[in-house]
Amino acid sequence: MAEGNGDSVVIVGAGPAGLATAAMLRERGVVPTVLEAGAGPGESWRRHYERLHLHTVKQHSALPGLTMPGDYPRYPSREQVLAYLQAYARHFAIEPECGVTVRRVRPEGTGWRLETDGESRHTRVVALATGHNRIPVRPEIPGLTDFPGQVLHAAEFRNGEPFRGQRVLVVGAGNSGAEIALDLAEHGALPTLVVRGPVHVVPRELLGRPGQKTSILLSHLPRALADRVSLTILRLAVGDLTRWGIVRPALGPRTMAETQGRIPLIDIGTLGLIKQGRIAVAPALTAVDGATCSFADGRRKELDAIVLATGYRSGLETLLPEHGALLDEHGTPRVHGAAAAPGLYFIGYRVTATGILRDIARTAPTLADDIVQYLQPGASRE
Repeated sequence: MAEGNGDSVVIVGAGPAGLATAAMLRERGVVPTVLEAGAGPGESWRRHYERLHLHTVKQHSALPGLTMPGDYPRYPSREQVLAYLQAYARHFAIEPECGVTVRRVRPEGTGWRLETDGESRHTRVVALATGHNRIPVRPEIPGLTDFPGQVLHAAEFRNGEPFRGQRVLVVGAGNSGAEIALDLAEHGALPTLVVRGPVHVVPRELLGRPGQKTSILLSHLPRALADRVSLTILRLAVGDLTRWGIVRPALGPRTMAETQGRIPLIDIGTLGLIKQGRIAVAPALTAVDGATCSFADGRRKELDAIVLATGYRSGLETLLPEHGALLDEHGTPRVHGAAAAPGLYFIGYRVTATGILRDIARTAPTLADDIVQYLQPGASRE
């Protein structure tokens, strides 16, 4: 294995979190090395399904130091976010080393040893910014591997056109699953959305006001009070969806986000098509027998294709096999925006109803300050 030269700071990942951290460090006189597994900055956004738009407004989705273009719509598209991230990298002269996949990070001496496919390098500081959506989660469902039709994860879905006229099961009613079901219906497919458990459904806008702005206001309230206000708004704006197979959770939206890492389903039209009968709803998928899918309520349905919108995991436990205690039961870092261990930082993993890009923009400057202080001669390494 080739031995790389030592670095002061290495950032793993050139998505929004990695770019924002690199930019803020450069503004403070520290030039980090940025490692990216993909072909360029923001590469993960190139792979998302085509219909994707931000659910957060552009004013609260820009990274620190560079606003989004004025001609962008309120909710920028996937292509626009990718173009913005590439422009951000150019603006701050960030040139990632691309095609480099970090396999393991382990402590060594006064710093950290990073192992990739081709080399090993030492750094005093490592900031992990690989994101939540690094490894697709594929559930183990009896008979699924023998399904005769196409089975793909949401990470592989591009648009609904290839499924026109087909009966498609979308497993998972998070934001990706709901939007994929909507895209399928708009392309003439016959989607069924699996809603496995209680879920909050929140309009992206209410009376012309973005839901994110309301969430930001509520974030200043105590959690219990914020939940009571949110639930009152949702009862008036959305109502009882039980007749359509959607049950509201007992816990409030903010409590679920902060304790379970689950944010509400932000509705951009899926609910309307459910009510029109253009998107069917089913409970948990329990088994697959040939082309027949069985569900928790006993019903069975013949289907042509299955899209697994069953989420992702960060994969941090494999990157940090010696530091599992730094992660919670969901594989999410316990400490964000500050040193989780001497010289080790995480950014971009916090789940928040006020928007992950907003959280990154608020975290990156303080994280950069902390790194600069840590690099000062005589700073504590304990």
